[in-house]
Order: sequence, then C-alpha cells, then structure tokens
Amino acid sequence: MDAHRRHSGGTLAAISDGIVQLHTRFYGKGPSRAKTHLIDDTIVCILWNGFTTVEQTLIAEDEADTVADFRHTFQQTMQDQFTSVIEEATGRTVIAYMSQVHVAPNVAVELFLLESGTGESGTAEKAGEDAEEAGEDAAGLIQPA
Repeated sequence: MDAHRRHSGGTLAAISDGIVQLHTRFYGKGPSRAKTHLIDDTIVCILWNGFTTVEQTLIAEDEADTVADFRHTFQQTMQDQFTSVIEEATGRTVIAYMSQVHVAPNVAVELFLLESGTGESGTAEKAGEDAEEAGEDAAGLIQPA
C-alpha cells in the first residue's frame, strides 16, 4: 500500500471516529456503522442505525418530519464541531456542510465540501455498536475507491 492510501485511510478513519463520537456524545447514541469517503474535494460520511429510542418512537407514530427537522436544526447548531473534525483530520478548510437523514433505511449522511486540494480519493469504514460500547478510538478499513 502506498503512502497516499495509508494517509487517506488514517484520515478517513479519524473522520469516521470523530463523527461517531459527536453523535454518541450529543445524541446519547451513536450509529452502528459509519463509512467515510473522500472523493476529490468532497467528504461523505454515511451513518447507519443512529436514531435514538425517542426518535424511533416518533417515527413509528408518523412523525418522521419532526425527527428530520430536529436533526437539521441540531446539525446547524453543531456545524462548527462537525466541520472541526474534518478540518483537523484533513488539514483543509470546509467550505460547505450538509446533513440529511433518511428513515427507511435508518441512515444519515454528512457531506463536507473542502477547499480545493490534492484530489485524494479513498474509503474507510467503522463497524460495531455505539462508539462507547465498541470501545474503539480509531478503526477503519481501506477499500478500493
């Protein structure tokens, strides 16, 4: 594996870990799995099964829009913390941040646009229980881009 891929894998694992830790810290529950992709100047972090029990209850009562609205408001409030994870891991400035949740399947996507840079590409995945339950600080798998 060349230095470019090792750097990308470590960077992407740090991003997955940081985003999972933020979700766990502020929602009280993290996703069961997170996978981060770097494509040119775009970072996409996909988070599976991250809804809290309260959110799942609301969704079951046809209040998915309420959950989505709350998540959107929360992500706007937490934008600095989320973008800091990316900027610290990549050494690059985030110029735009977007977040979206989907009910079925239970998935969230965090998307970050970076200032123009090297055009690296790669993928890293973190699997397991909530970040606290898994007891993992830095986990990631490199997969072909």
